[in-house]
Amino acid sequence: MNAFIKNQIEHFQDKNQNRGRLLVSCPDQPGIVSAISKFLFEHNANIIESSQYSTNPEGGTFFIRIEFECPNLKDKAQRMEVEFNQIAEQFSMDWNFTHVYNLKKVAIFVSKELHCLLELLWEWQSGDLMADISLVVSNHEEAREVVESLNIPFYYIPANKDIREQVEDQQLQLLKEHDIDLIILARYMQILTPKFVSANPNKIINIHHSFLPAFVGARPYERAYGRGVKLIGATSHYVTNDLDEGPIIEQDISRVDHRDNVDSLKKIGRNVERSVLARAVKWHLEDRILVHENKTIVF
Repeated sequence: MNAFIKNQIEHFQDKNQNRGRLLVSCPDQPGIVSAISKFLFEHNANIIESSQYSTNPEGGTFFIRIEFECPNLKDKAQRMEVEFNQIAEQFSMDWNFTHVYNLKKVAIFVSKELHCLLELLWEWQSGDLMADISLVVSNHEEAREVVESLNIPFYYIPANKDIREQVEDQQLQLLKEHDIDLIILARYMQILTPKFVSANPNKIINIHHSFLPAFVGARPYERAYGRGVKLIGATSHYVTNDLDEGPIIEQDISRVDHRDNVDSLKKIGRNVERSVLARAVKWHLEDRILVHENKTIVF
């Protein structure tokens, strides 16, 4: 990590040492917002941002994201979590409390194509993506030079279907050693096993090079060209055991026409892919995403 990036992170942490976030989902009923607000008030916290949504006010599911400032949060955070659990039990909440000061630890998995990795590294260097990029894992050597130039540990782990179990055991051990919070598949062209996915629920973000559910699987641009598509898109989603069918976080498109060939479609697609993945990752890092069934609520 160079001095500029280190200064960016230190400035962010200094600015956010008293900043907290609370994500909640629960059965909708009267009194939820009141109870949360009262709890924060009793801890002298000031709500900075609040967003909420209900699938149905009568018997639906309620979601809320609150960002707040609280004096001496670093010292109080653990006690606040214990006390909030009483409210959570009262309203049958699924909830997550985060102290913004503590950057999420990220692992990036990549294969030969580097455009998504480079976008993430650029946004990280510029201070737009606040995370602790702890390591990069690849089944190819192409990314080593750029990754190690930023003093990020690079792990070359060859992978194929015949040694997949051994490879994933090695990868899971690395993730455990580094206490990783988020895994980003930045065009990592290997299918993860149910064992790997189950060990990291809603902690793996993938970028798919098509506007799902169209053109699932390999060679999407060739197939899109063969169909004469007028739109090229990309989808970022959480990874589940169903290939490319996890909860969608972000999608985008770019218009194309009959003058585009396969190469130009790929070039346009790469631009869409890297921006879509970067937005999805940023929203996850900012605790803006709640997963409900096979969908996401993004505040």
